[in-house]
Amino acid sequence: MAVNILVTEDESIVRKDIEKTLQKLGYNVVGTADTGEKAIELASSLKPDLALMDIMLKGTMTGIEAADKIKRNIDIPIIFLTAYADEKTLAKAKITEPHGYILKPFKEIDIQTSIEIAIHKHKKESELKVENELLRSLTRHKNDADYLFVKNKSRLVKLNTSEVIVVEALKDYVVINTLEDKYTIHSTMKDIERKLPDHVFQRVHRSFIVNMDKVEAIQAANLILTGYDKDVPIGGSYRESISDRINVL
Repeated sequence: MAVNILVTEDESIVRKDIEKTLQKLGYNVVGTADTGEKAIELASSLKPDLALMDIMLKGTMTGIEAADKIKRNIDIPIIFLTAYADEKTLAKAKITEPHGYILKPFKEIDIQTSIEIAIHKHKKESELKVENELLRSLTRHKNDADYLFVKNKSRLVKLNTSEVIVVEALKDYVVINTLEDKYTIHSTMKDIERKLPDHVFQRVHRSFIVNMDKVEAIQAANLILTGYDKDVPIGGSYRESISDRINVL
């Protein structure tokens, strides 16, 4: 199915040239505008798949301002058209997070490549949003659950919490270690700690959460865990809470 495109360009000759080029490439031009205000109106009523937007428009509103308002109303990719490639203009344009940037004068291949990349990127972003929302709904209010769903190679893998040996922080990620595998996910230790059953798991260091059932020995200031080949350090601020959970003879 042809991609529906809204074109906003205040130079009529350039606008018609863009429209002909798009039609030649097999795209459907659902509307054209010469002002930011008109572009916002058409975007709201026509719901295009993509908008080509000139940055410098005549009138009271720039293409950047119009793009920002459009993206607040409908989730579509926007590609800026401009004859200006200076750093100041680019910095302003980046604020709206466009999916492309085409410099005038442009060739057919420039427009086609930018549109196809923008459509593909936006599709992947939309799929990721849906996936993230699913993840949030699955984990909402489940802090006492006996299992987790962990993202692994585009799949959500069911993981029993009893299989987890230790969770280790790694910059903006955490590594969930089991006897059989490791799962690296984008999360925080605080979020993981909240979702693991607290009667089994204990934060022992700013970088480690351990399954207390897997602790087989304590040596100096380290925990030795079954199925884990590294000693886990005990952080000073966590020693008291760990002591409250164990009996020493």
